[in-house]
Amino acid sequence: MDIPTVKRDYWPTQAWQTAAPESVGMRADKLLELDKVLNFQYASINGIVIVRSGYIVFERYNHGFNPEDTHPVASVTKSLTSALIGMAIDAGCIRDVDQKVLDFFPEYIPGAGDIQKRAITIRHLLTMTAPFAWKTGAKGHEPLDRLRRQRDWVMFILNLLGRNGELGRFQYSSAASHLLSAILTRSTGLCAREYANERLFGPLGMRQIPDHAMKSYFVEDVFGGKGTGWVKDPQGNSTGGWGLSITPRDMARFGFLYLNRGMWDNQQIVSETWVNESTAPNSKGYGYQWWVKERAYSASGYGGNHIFCVPGNDLVVAIASKLAGRSRDRWLLLNTYVLPAIMD
Repeated sequence: MDIPTVKRDYWPTQAWQTAAPESVGMRADKLLELDKVLNFQYASINGIVIVRSGYIVFERYNHGFNPEDTHPVASVTKSLTSALIGMAIDAGCIRDVDQKVLDFFPEYIPGAGDIQKRAITIRHLLTMTAPFAWKTGAKGHEPLDRLRRQRDWVMFILNLLGRNGELGRFQYSSAASHLLSAILTRSTGLCAREYANERLFGPLGMRQIPDHAMKSYFVEDVFGGKGTGWVKDPQGNSTGGWGLSITPRDMARFGFLYLNRGMWDNQQIVSETWVNESTAPNSKGYGYQWWVKERAYSASGYGGNHIFCVPGNDLVVAIASKLAGRSRDRWLLLNTYVLPAIMD
C-alpha cells in the first residue's frame, strides 16, 4: 500500500494535540452527524478517536468511560503481536518469516507422518494460512474454550497444528496468533507484554501494561470483560490473538505508527518493509495479522473493536467497543460518516 511521506510538526508521545476539523481538512457538520448516530446505531461503542494529520479532531466516550479507561480490544491484539514479531526479526532474535515454527519448540516431537506440520513457517501463522485440525465456518469453530482449560496451551495448539486442512489455504485462527506470541517469548526471553512495554509502548508514549496475575481461567477472565492488562496462558505467554486492554488514544498511537511507516519521532520503531508487507493488498484481504482493503487496513476485533488506517487521507480511527456478539459494521461507519467528512 502506497503510504505518503508526511513531515510531522509534533509527535503525540507525551500527549495528543487536538485541532478543529476544518483546520485539517475535515467537515465539522459531517462529524456532528457521526456524533448523533453513536447514541443509536452504534450504541455498543465505548470510545472513538479520530486522528487527521496527527491531530485529534473527534473524540467521544459513552457508558461512563473516559480517555484514561482501558478496554479489552479482542483480536486487535493480533496486529500488535505481528508488530512485535517484525521487531524481533529486525533485532536478529528471529531469522525471518520463513523460519519453521517447530524450530522454536525443540521439545515437541512430531509424528513420523507429520510432514505438513514440519513445513509450517512463521509466515503461515502471520497470514492465517497454517492448517489446523478443525474447520471454521457455519458448522465448525476454533476450540478456544478447550484451549483455556489446558495446562499447556502451546503443546495443545502444536498437537492440532498441521492436521487436516491445506497448507496455504486461509483459515482464521487465534491459536496461530498465540503460537506467534510463544515464539516471541522463546526467541527474545521476554513475553509479548514485556517486549511491547520495552520496545513499542514506551517509545510511543503508550501506557505500560502491568503484569496482572491470572486468578482463574474462566471464560470471562480469558475472553471477557474481567481480563486486565494482557491476559497470559499458564506458562506466562501473553495471549497473541486477544486479551490486551488499552485506551482508544493508545490504539490511535499504534495506528499512527503504522500510518508513518513504522517511524516515530525520527526513530524507526517497526521497519518500513515490515509495515508495507503487513498491509499490502492481496487476494485474501489479510496481511500479517491485519485486514487489508484497497484504501485502508484495519486491526479488527470481536464486538467492533478497530484501528482503521487510511494512508491516502492521513487518517486513523480507533474504536473501542463492548465485547458483544452483534455490532453494526464499523467499516460502514468509516465509509458513511468519517471518509465523507474529508474535504480534500
